[in-house]
Amino acid sequence: MGSLYSDIPTWLHRYGAGFKLVCMGLLGTLLFLITSPWVLAGCAAVCAVLWFSLGQATRVARRLILSVLIGALLVAAFHVWMGRPALAAVSALRLACACTLGVALTVTTRPMDLLEVLDRWLAPLARVGLQPERISLQLGLMLRFTEHFFVQWQKLDDAYRLRTGQAGGLRLIAPLTVQMLQAARRVADALYARLGG
Repeated sequence: MGSLYSDIPTWLHRYGAGFKLVCMGLLGTLLFLITSPWVLAGCAAVCAVLWFSLGQATRVARRLILSVLIGALLVAAFHVWMGRPALAAVSALRLACACTLGVALTVTTRPMDLLEVLDRWLAPLARVGLQPERISLQLGLMLRFTEHFFVQWQKLDDAYRLRTGQAGGLRLIAPLTVQMLQAARRVADALYARLGG
């Protein structure tokens, strides 16, 4: 599977995966407690500074961020059309900020580092009869497939642009779905063989 992780070193690479996960969780929660559009606009400005401070490391995820911003604008347009401009600003800014934080984490943190942190944090669940390694695996697969989705989307779009000179857009949904289902089947078969059913 492809990854959005960038080997280009940045200041954020120097911090551990656990610290970044805690910060993202706290900041993400704070975003949803803030209701003022002006305060959220300030948060968006801080997120923009964070994004640009990572420099060339963000190159692998620039299309992803662009698609997030387009989605935020569509959400805002819907709320404006419904006659709720304040909610439009709040919703769009929250979405843009939360996604920027998530992508910054993904770009600067190795997937295996995230999985190791999840393993440690979930280990106490074994005391109440749960299987933390399975939960960790499920969360890890969710993270990897989310990354893989956008990486494959970018590859298909690049290939379509080379052939036609135009963006793929909605035409890529069918081949992307097929590729994701094939990838899921390969991973499922590998897990079945490794775990013995």
